[in-house]
Parts: sequence; C-alpha cells; structure tokens
Amino acid sequence: MKILKFLYKGKENYGVVEGDKVCILESSPFYSEIKKTGEVITFQEIEKFLPPCNPPNIIALGLNYKNHAKESKMSLPEEPVIFLKGTNSITSHLSPIILPSVAPDEVDYEAELVIVIGKKCKNIREEEAEEYIFGYMCGNDVTARDCQLKKDKQWVRAKSFDTFCPVGPWIETELDTSDLKIISKVNGEVMQNSSTKYMIFNVFQIVSYLSKQMTLLPETIILTGTPEGVGFAKNPPVFLKEGDTVEIYIEGIGTLKNPVLSEENRF
Repeated sequence: MKILKFLYKGKENYGVVEGDKVCILESSPFYSEIKKTGEVITFQEIEKFLPPCNPPNIIALGLNYKNHAKESKMSLPEEPVIFLKGTNSITSHLSPIILPSVAPDEVDYEAELVIVIGKKCKNIREEEAEEYIFGYMCGNDVTARDCQLKKDKQWVRAKSFDTFCPVGPWIETELDTSDLKIISKVNGEVMQNSSTKYMIFNVFQIVSYLSKQMTLLPETIILTGTPEGVGFAKNPPVFLKEGDTVEIYIEGIGTLKNPVLSEENRF
C-alpha cells in the first residue's frame, strides 16, 4: 500500500495510491484505522505533495555501505554510526532543495532508503522490529560538504539546512528491503547505482539498535545510509547547482524528484 500526504482544494489530506488514482483517507493512518472517504482524485488534481509523515525526530546512519565508507576514506563501523538532522530540514517530492546562502558551493546528494516508525518502541529485539515499522520512503540526505568536512568538522549544521531532507513521494507499507535497487540521478545522469543488499546493518538491525539508545516515536524517520557515488568523492567532485534536478529511485517505492534553487531565488 502506498500512502501519501498532499494538498487538495487547499486542505491537507492523506491518500492511498490505487493505479493512477488517489483515494482520500478519512484521517491520519498513523493514529487510526485506514478508512477511505470514497472520494477519488487524479494525480493532476494534487496541488502539492507534502512530506508523508510529520517526524518528531529525523535519525540517520553514516557509513552503512562498505563502498561508501571506502570512498569516504573511513573505517567500516562496528556499530551503526548515528546522527540527527533537524526536523526543519524535511521537504517533499517536487519541492525545491535550497542552496543556503551561507554554504551554497559544496551541496551534495545522498540516495537513501528511509524507515518510517509506526508505533512507539523501546528496547526491542531484531526479530520484533518489523511490527514497529509502518513503511518505507525514498530519501535524500542532502549535505553541505564544506560545513561537514572543512568548517565544522561535524555533521549537524551540514545536514540540517532547510530542505536538506527530501522524502517521499509516498510511504510503501509492504516491502522486502533485502535487495532493492537504489539509484540517484542528477539531470538524468546516474550518480549512484547500488542495492540495499550491500547495507552493513539491515533495517531490522537498525531499528532494534536505535530502540536501545532512545525511544522511537510514531512517525520517526530513519535514513539508513547511502551507497557509493556521492558527489564529493567523484573526480572531479560533483556538487548541486541552481537549475539541477535530483532524482532518487528505490525499487518497489518509486522516484523522489526535487529541483535545486539558490536561496536568493526561492521566492
């Protein structure tokens, strides 16, 4: 089941994708039974895609693919490497990634499978994790590399500028994540092309591990790491610039697409 959130007639709605149509739901699927209103619209009638959930926390993993750790010249982690992105960074399918005026020159893309938590969990076992997962989305862990690697030499600011966490276009609730194609493109050119089978820690290991560090609340999202092929590791480096279009494709979910704008031209 694909669940999305969107504006229609100026109102926020949840819906279920059925073919080329969207069936509007009565209320949030996170806190009540999924019930359709009976109203069906086309994708063309959607005024704006919205982030499919409202996360209380955005948790992310670094170095969760062996070859990405290698291209980053960092050791393979023995446990998940955890960091947070500000909730202000979340944005949606087709909304622009904004190049911040204070750090516009080395903004990078990162294709990631995103876990959406469905119910509160704490100290759960790996074999229990699936029952706490609501579904999965495409995600882009956008990063200002100069802030991350040169200026701050840590990750919070670099990962948390407004619009630096595009997710969507919807949540897929039924998905085997063991071997899914994961691809990023910039202006149609493939930058990353890998599979989730190369993740060092799988989704159930990640959820179990995180639940032992912190309580995971409903609608929490977890970015599970990116494969090799990010911009800063290329020769020469490839950074996002105004006018670019970034696409994140994950098999079984779909494609998340975002244009790139400078902060000066966002309005």
